Amino acid sequence: MAMDRDHELEEGVTVEEEFGSSCQTSPQDKREVVRELIGVIHTVGSYEEYRRSQREECHYLSERLKLLLPLFEEIRDFEGQIPESSIECLMKLKKAFSSAKKLLKTCHCGSKIYLAIESEAVMGRFYSVYERLSQALENMPYDDFGISDEEKEQVELLRGQFRRAKKRNDSQDMELTMDLMVALSTNDDRNADSASIERLGNKLGLRTLEDLKLETISVRRVVKERKGRHAEETQKIVGLLNKFRSFAGLEEIEPLMIKVHEKSTALAIPNEFLCPITLEIMADPLTVSTGQTYERENIQHLLDSGCQTCPKTGKILEHLSLTPNFALKNLIQQWCEKNNFQLPQKQEPPKPESPSDESDEQVLSLIQDLSSSHLEVQRKAVKEIRMLSKENPENRTLVVNRGGIPPLVHLLSYPDSIIQEHAVTALLNLSIDETNKKLISKEEPILAIIEILQNGNVGAKENSAAALFSLSMLDENKEAIGLLNGIPPLIELLKNGTIRGKKDAITALFNLCLNEQNVRLANEAGIVAPLFQLLEKKNIEMVDEALSLLLLLATHQDGRQEMGKLTFIETLVNLMRDGTPKNKECSVAVLHRLSIHNSNHMLAALQYGVYEYLVEIGESGTDRGQRKAKSILQHMSKTEQIPCL
Repeated sequence: MAMDRDHELEEGVTVEEEFGSSCQTSPQDKREVVRELIGVIHTVGSYEEYRRSQREECHYLSERLKLLLPLFEEIRDFEGQIPESSIECLMKLKKAFSSAKKLLKTCHCGSKIYLAIESEAVMGRFYSVYERLSQALENMPYDDFGISDEEKEQVELLRGQFRRAKKRNDSQDMELTMDLMVALSTNDDRNADSASIERLGNKLGLRTLEDLKLETISVRRVVKERKGRHAEETQKIVGLLNKFRSFAGLEEIEPLMIKVHEKSTALAIPNEFLCPITLEIMADPLTVSTGQTYERENIQHLLDSGCQTCPKTGKILEHLSLTPNFALKNLIQQWCEKNNFQLPQKQEPPKPESPSDESDEQVLSLIQDLSSSHLEVQRKAVKEIRMLSKENPENRTLVVNRGGIPPLVHLLSYPDSIIQEHAVTALLNLSIDETNKKLISKEEPILAIIEILQNGNVGAKENSAAALFSLSMLDENKEAIGLLNGIPPLIELLKNGTIRGKKDAITALFNLCLNEQNVRLANEAGIVAPLFQLLEKKNIEMVDEALSLLLLLATHQDGRQEMGKLTFIETLVNLMRDGTPKNKECSVAVLHRLSIHNSNHMLAALQYGVYEYLVEIGESGTDRGQRKAKSILQHMSKTEQIPCL
């Protein structure tokens, strides 16, 4: 998906103001550009943290921008006259630096969900910045600027790195990608799915209510800037935000969150009345040390979260004092009265109620009944604990604090299928909380959960797979599940389970195969065949998950050999021809990994007409799909498997 042009410039800043106009500025004025370039480097240097999705790329870009600082310092200190033609080179650099700054700022404090879901589009912006920087540094007039030979070598080295940046190895975060797939494809409210939401939230840094409030502000800004464009992608962003909010006990928000009052839809609100953070009209404007003004609630949230930079300028705040802007507030109120515009009412989310003594006694009584000698009493107690632990975090805390984990683990081995199902599901619900995972793991429940996965009823098997997935978020449990032979029954569920069971199984297997030892065990247990069946059946909801897991399995020789069969290669080629854009991307990635290790796989793919599909994906596929397709085509050309392009 192409990146919105709106993201390229700050609000209220024209192209001429941002980049300058070469036909209207004198050479002497243009020498100020050098100081601005140095300022960009210092601003970028203040961005200490970046969103996980683009962290590696951000550090790569920012470190190379910093390496250009000596160049600009030499130009700044040069006392000779700089020709107009040489100034044009600096103007090109200013444009490239401006794009780089906007991109790094977005990755520093933009919407975490947007950056994760649309990582391909964001990566495209990185490649665009690399290209602009490379072109701007080309034919640099070193002599006109009085640049030393040592610095010339450094700049030429950097220019080469920018030029080759597109060829860097793909560093897709497979674990994050899989979690996004699960979160975006799941529509029910099972706590198994809540475990995926929890893990994804931990990865994206959306752990607390404060994190979610800040993210909601960021998502509002994305929605506002898009102005109704890219509705499907925007809905995914808002939908995932709502899942995080629901998980945390917050109210969901409307897909189109920023609405103007019905009576005022034709009004154009003055830009200076809009908060730069949310682009909503301000009711209580406050000014920070940089002179920028924000809505009280929005800027206070940012400061409370530890942010010490001005959101609009990116500059470090000299102090955290907030000054009421009474003049602007009066102007806004006068404008609202004149135009009959109603300022939005701020509503604080309801505070969660503390558990009462009555509910505490209820939970304690139920836990005691888990050890009853009467079967029906046990069944009723474990069922009620299952339901209570699903409802909210407070109940889960109560169950754990009152000693509920040991008897629940004990009931996993109880010779009653109903009790087993309720017990494993209750533990699944409790394991949503990170601390509880560790407490459950101390009771060594994994072997009993695997036995239920093998021999339990349908619901128990599904929830056992989900419980293994949740517990396997702890690395030590990944290894334990593999050593206790938990992978074969998951593969069996993947073969013969319900759709829900297959989804639980493939999610758990993907997580387990992030452990190298489990990759070998899964290949030995025959995991490739059922994954291949999912591809042949073209179950759209699971094709991408299957391909992502196959990409992990292809790191092992046994997996590559199994996938190298002609029928598998033919299926990959068919997905490149008929699949969704994501199907095509994942299929190309798998074929790329297979071909690197054995060129015979590429020869087999050529027999099924892969060449024309690779060319098509290389021209119009997703960003990652294009990179992988072009890499395969280059490999073909070098090995003379096809004519040189």
